[in-house]
Amino acid sequence: MPPVDDTLKSHSPALHFSSPANGRQQVGKEQETEKRLRSDDSAPPAVPPPTQLTGKTPAPLPYDPELDATGSGDEEPATATCFERSTSPTTALQRNRGAEYHKVGEEGVAKMHRFTVYETTSKFYLVGNDVLDRKYRVLKIDRTAEPEDLSIAEDDIVYTRKETNQILNAVDDGNKASGGLKIRCSAWGLLGFIRFTGAYYMLVITKRTQVAVIGGHFVYQIDGTELISLISPNAPRSKAETHPEEARFVSTLSNLDLSRSFYFSYSYDITRSLQLNMIQEREVVGQGIPRRSPDYRTGMFVWNHHLLGPASKALRNTYDWCLPIIHGFVEQTHVSVHARSVSITVIARRSRCFAGARFLKRGANDSGYVANDVETEQIVSEALTTSFHAPGPQLFANPTLTSYIQHRGSIPLLWTQDNSGVSPKPDIELNLVDPFFSAAALHFDNLFERYGAPIYVLNLVKSRERTPRESILLKEYTNAITYLNQSLPEGKKILYKAWDMSRASKSRDQDVIGTLETIAKDIMSRTGFFRNGDGLHWASVTQNGVARTNCIDCLDRTNAAQFMIGKSALGHQLQALGIIADETIEFDTELVTVLSHMYHAHGDMIAIQYGGSHLVNTMATYRKVNQWSSHSRDMVESFKRYYNNSFLDRQRQEAYNLFLGNYIYIQGQPMLWDLATDYYLHHADPRAWSARTRKDYIQWFTPAHLQQRLMPNEVHPLSDLRGRPLTFYDDYWFEYYKPNFLTTFMKMFPYKANSLRKYSSSKEGQDGGVESSAPQTKLDLTPDPQGKEGSKKGVTIAEYPATVIPNDVYKIPNNEEQLPISPLLEPFQISSVQHQLQSEAVDPIPNRPQAPNGTPNPEKGFKDKSAVTQWTLNQFVTNSLSPFVIETEAEEYLRYINHPSNLPLIVSTKDPPNPNSDLQAYVRSNSPEIVGQMQSTEDDIADFTEFVDIGDDPLTVTDADTSKKRYKAYRQWLKGKSLFKQQRVDP
Repeated sequence: MPPVDDTLKSHSPALHFSSPANGRQQVGKEQETEKRLRSDDSAPPAVPPPTQLTGKTPAPLPYDPELDATGSGDEEPATATCFERSTSPTTALQRNRGAEYHKVGEEGVAKMHRFTVYETTSKFYLVGNDVLDRKYRVLKIDRTAEPEDLSIAEDDIVYTRKETNQILNAVDDGNKASGGLKIRCSAWGLLGFIRFTGAYYMLVITKRTQVAVIGGHFVYQIDGTELISLISPNAPRSKAETHPEEARFVSTLSNLDLSRSFYFSYSYDITRSLQLNMIQEREVVGQGIPRRSPDYRTGMFVWNHHLLGPASKALRNTYDWCLPIIHGFVEQTHVSVHARSVSITVIARRSRCFAGARFLKRGANDSGYVANDVETEQIVSEALTTSFHAPGPQLFANPTLTSYIQHRGSIPLLWTQDNSGVSPKPDIELNLVDPFFSAAALHFDNLFERYGAPIYVLNLVKSRERTPRESILLKEYTNAITYLNQSLPEGKKILYKAWDMSRASKSRDQDVIGTLETIAKDIMSRTGFFRNGDGLHWASVTQNGVARTNCIDCLDRTNAAQFMIGKSALGHQLQALGIIADETIEFDTELVTVLSHMYHAHGDMIAIQYGGSHLVNTMATYRKVNQWSSHSRDMVESFKRYYNNSFLDRQRQEAYNLFLGNYIYIQGQPMLWDLATDYYLHHADPRAWSARTRKDYIQWFTPAHLQQRLMPNEVHPLSDLRGRPLTFYDDYWFEYYKPNFLTTFMKMFPYKANSLRKYSSSKEGQDGGVESSAPQTKLDLTPDPQGKEGSKKGVTIAEYPATVIPNDVYKIPNNEEQLPISPLLEPFQISSVQHQLQSEAVDPIPNRPQAPNGTPNPEKGFKDKSAVTQWTLNQFVTNSLSPFVIETEAEEYLRYINHPSNLPLIVSTKDPPNPNSDLQAYVRSNSPEIVGQMQSTEDDIADFTEFVDIGDDPLTVTDADTSKKRYKAYRQWLKGKSLFKQQRVDP
């Protein structure tokens, strides 16, 4: 039987042509492609018979009108569908006369958006297709190579669906003896390759969710990944044998949950800010380059940079196959302000440098990277146009795009906290007192490089403590800023503001919110914000400098301060878009409510990543409007944070070090889990930098980093690129509009994205926002008449309904539960839902007994006693979230508060004038016969006498006391039973 390469010449469409016009050029391409698709096993004859292929993919899901009508589902499923191969007989196919190859890099050829992973005993085949499912590429990975080698063959030819199907059929037929070609999985993207002690692993994205759209480019959250070993099951014994600790490395990596708070985009550089992307895109167009080719391996926000290293060495077009990802937070909300649609997007990017858990990563390392380094970007745009381009087209000059960036990070000094004890607040230790503050100098020089000047430092640590902890860092940090400012030129110095926010929040005479608003206005006046434009018709403005906020953990206090800065920036951004006349937005408005919810979710996610729990102190804490439920929540979150820091952070830190490449296995070196500390994994080797020339202690900064950031003026493509379509520079059109697919408005992400409906049912005490009761789409910017303090959450007095409707039965669902409603149709939809609430009230527990007035009666009709407990707990939660009182209770409360406050202290047997005693009314309402029948039996008197008979030492229980009823629970406890009755609680 001839080898597979001979038969590929006869029936692979990419290798056989009958057109004489192609000539020798096509022959060379045939030979090049043959080498990339070479297989190890034998192949069938030139005309293969019909066969049943192994691993046949199921057909795509058919269009379901009912699913479409309900609005559930997305444009694309969370799990990618596999490439569909046919099993019909194939012949020696030829291309049409005059057909030509498409090669990577030519116009219209974009990167791959979806993959199907096929495997044979010796190879992996990645079949990738573009967003339109029209162009396909093949990547071949050798499973028989040496474990330390990554052998990948990248095919530059772009195929059609039919041609790809024929190639896969040929490979399947050529490997029939060893099991054929099987489907391993489908994937949305490739994150890269990683190796521990043996062969490489391939990490792919299996599930995703759309979370935002920026300039027509979608941003996705990773919901599922799969780690695929590249070792062949038929490999020789020497290659198949793995290190005994290989499985433990894989288990350690699994402690990093990649399905939570990791994000990517196919066509938008999410690792950089909007301002930096627009500047670089316009510079590239001005230079006559159609697309820029960034190297994501050097980005400090690219979390899979270690996995991209092997891929960049083995692939020529690395980022056509691999995707960079960020770790942090992304949320987008669409609101209507004064009848103008506005999109608010909050993006948080966590740095991979010196990354780790709370007590294990503090301060800075000797390279100037700080712990908990997070860049937060707030993008506000008006949905007049989809893309980054202005009409004309003016490339990358859409004037409806604005953004603001702020930064948080640990205090850039060399300090640590030892949490090996049981104290929830370990002592702070300054490990090294550097008179030149080298780590802080490197850190601020890096901030100047990233954001420009000035840097506004807002330090919120405590200044006065009984036992000095945070105040130690306050003094040293102040000295560092003072020293560094000596060398900076005027106008570029670091602006430093130290304020004890914790002490101010506990004081009655200090306004925390007012102080933060003043600071935020000062920051905005100095740093500015970014607004896109062409420089001629629309002025472009750039942000120069950044606000750097920190407390001791950079979590609770920092998030509240960043929200106030974001609120001030939102006013400037809306004013720049021409939506409001003044840059000031009152606090108690629905627009600020939406923003506070977004920043609360933003702070919660960052707190979970760094501290292991949600925010402990929310905006409600600092506004002093939180209720008793917030106090209990704060206690629970504090305990969760303490538990995670004490028991789980070390495992999480090991996963970080492994995934980020801080630890790489070397034969003879200690294992990752055997290291007493990971200090040397995050600090430079003294032998490496001691020989280098040190930076000047006085000229510690780079002068070029202090230059002002400017937006390039109106740019036009050079002569050789003029006349090209817009998709030549930006391929947002096919990704956003998907002209090749059948879809509906109900499934489109921009149509069903977050809006005020998501936040309208949230309560003030639950998440720190301001209560907003009615689901609306148009936001009212009129302040609450009660002023800054906001409306206190109170109890609503309502008529007792004929049938009680619990809060969790009929409510306006959030974004994940309800149909997305068009702003034009929303008033009708809401009124329909309200009518449904009144006409179709349903009890969540069927066949529940009802009281005469219509309220559920838990005392009768329940055969199972646990059902009563379960119903009572549900009612308790429901009533706590939506409290109300009936009219009789309201009247009783009014009578109580109107009772005379000054009562006479003289005790008399005579009734006071005009008595209003409930007891007298109750006794007089009964007949004398009934009162006369009220008698106690001898047993009752004996029990009462025994109960009130207390010995001289009532705290001591003797043997004679154990038979009494009052000690029944004590007797049960002596038998080993619990003092508390265990009851089932709803999950």
